[in-house]
Amino acid sequence: MHNSPFAAEVWGLEAVRGRGDGELARLAELQRGVLHRSQLIEAGLSPAAIRHRLATRSLHRLYPGVYLFGRPRLEALAAATAAVIHFAGRAVLSHRTAALVWRLSDFPELPVEVTLVGLDARPRPGLVVHRRSSLLSGDVCRHSRLPVTAPARTLIDLASVLGRDELEAAYAVALRRGLLEPSQLAQALAASPRVKGAASLRELIQQGREPTLTRSHYERKLVQLLERAQLPKPSVNAQLLGMEVDLLWPEQRLVVEFDGFGYHSARRSFERDRLRDQRLVAAGYRVIRVTARQLDRTPEAVIARVAAALAH
Repeated sequence: MHNSPFAAEVWGLEAVRGRGDGELARLAELQRGVLHRSQLIEAGLSPAAIRHRLATRSLHRLYPGVYLFGRPRLEALAAATAAVIHFAGRAVLSHRTAALVWRLSDFPELPVEVTLVGLDARPRPGLVVHRRSSLLSGDVCRHSRLPVTAPARTLIDLASVLGRDELEAAYAVALRRGLLEPSQLAQALAASPRVKGAASLRELIQQGREPTLTRSHYERKLVQLLERAQLPKPSVNAQLLGMEVDLLWPEQRLVVEFDGFGYHSARRSFERDRLRDQRLVAAGYRVIRVTARQLDRTPEAVIARVAAALAH
């Protein structure tokens, strides 16, 4: 049975450089609060000290030999980091978790999905294990300090677990964020021609154009981002001045309109949208236009602009 640490080619535990809590805090910052037992020992904690910290809840056990240090709850991607550390270079983040790392979609962080090569593992709550006999070296890379399937391999894996609409959305985001070219996906797919969902991916590649994501997809995405930022919830597709606007905050007199989603390409549409904006501004409303590229590439900046407008 092959059990070599293939992911270790792109990932490894952070090296311990000192001793004491200061060193553990440094490591925890680099690893999203997650530490391996070997790092605790190298930094000067004895087995008895580790047991004491577990009893006093300054350490929290996540997996055998893997602990959460110095914080009461998991931060973003900490669960994925814990799974990576647990498998010690023998697993790579894949499927929906890889899509989350690459920001292809807003999948939930749990369960964490990993792919093992030639290695078996027990099922565990919050962890989904996919097994493969092999992975090509180009299928695995490092992103956000984690071993993760490359964008093309991630889309191939997603094709086996997602419906057509979700798969097309992830593919569109990958193209818009410049993570891959259609030719790269076609090449990766040629190496795995019999995977489930391969026909859907081939059809997307053969379209010869960037897939169009629906306006509703981005409405949902922006509303989710607003909720995470704890900003006021807008009215969606609200009626205002005899028009339907995408997002509306009536008290703040703020409107957000989505642009460039297949609705605004014609000159007539362009002129109509500008007339809408003028009518809204004349009535005392402020209008922010958001593009697909902005939401795919710089969602934090979009939220910051909306937050500033709401606070004004």
